[in-house]
Amino acid sequence: MRTRTVNKHSVDRPRRSPLLTVLTAVVLLYSLVPLAWLLVNSTKTQGDLFSSFGLWFGDSFALWDNVVATLTYDDGVFVRWLANTLLYVVVGAGGATFLAILGGYALAKFDFPGKRGVFAVVIGAVAVPGTALAVPTFLMFSQMGLTNTPWAVIIPSLISPFGLYLMWTFAIGAIPTELLEAARIDGAGEFRTFFRVSLPLLAPGIVTVLLFTMVATWNNYFLPLIMLRDSDWYPLTLGLNAWNAQAATAGGEAIFHLVITGSLLTILPLVAAFLVLQRYWQSGLAAGSVKE
Repeated sequence: MRTRTVNKHSVDRPRRSPLLTVLTAVVLLYSLVPLAWLLVNSTKTQGDLFSSFGLWFGDSFALWDNVVATLTYDDGVFVRWLANTLLYVVVGAGGATFLAILGGYALAKFDFPGKRGVFAVVIGAVAVPGTALAVPTFLMFSQMGLTNTPWAVIIPSLISPFGLYLMWTFAIGAIPTELLEAARIDGAGEFRTFFRVSLPLLAPGIVTVLLFTMVATWNNYFLPLIMLRDSDWYPLTLGLNAWNAQAATAGGEAIFHLVITGSLLTILPLVAAFLVLQRYWQSGLAAGSVKE
């Protein structure tokens, strides 16, 4: 008599892997410990930073005082740096996302001479690190007289080869060609077809590209470092580094507690953006993983 083997593991009850569980815990710990350190130390005074354990609170809870001092120090220059960063993100990352949408849609759904060449250029641009282009970009902007201006940060941020590649690959699977042909047969023009038919289908991919470009622009350090000399145009990354280096200068004031609190305030908008757009981001990453 033949016996039938019953598989105890299914989608609802997957097989457990102790090794994978341990590795996941290590990665989670590696990710959360720096955030916990930042949160704990932002509640300390300058003296408590050096007299207490790094992962535990000090004698006084000075979070609110540190926040107020961070926002008002040096005539509120932190607020100016925050406004600059928002400007670079809205115009730079927003523009990069918009251009990636248009370029990715066109490359995915239209045929034109030189398409293979464009594909090779995009792939090559993704492989080139941004630091390799920093010096040529600086020389070019210097010749145009745009250094030490916001345009020196915004214009290079408009180009995102990786975002273009993501939108290209996403549009191929997200927009059926038959749907576009049906809209054209019904008399819809290309602009109406794009905005009314294609754009809603691209929403998960758009959010994914927007998050990537926003994080890259928000955390951008090297480009503003070589382009900007006027501290009034600094983003938060450059401004906090200037505060951190202030203690090493002659007669400089050590404000490490403000640097830590400013770092905490800097990451809050990114955390909020990921939490708000998490649903769209996850669906964008999972797009194409299930075939009908």
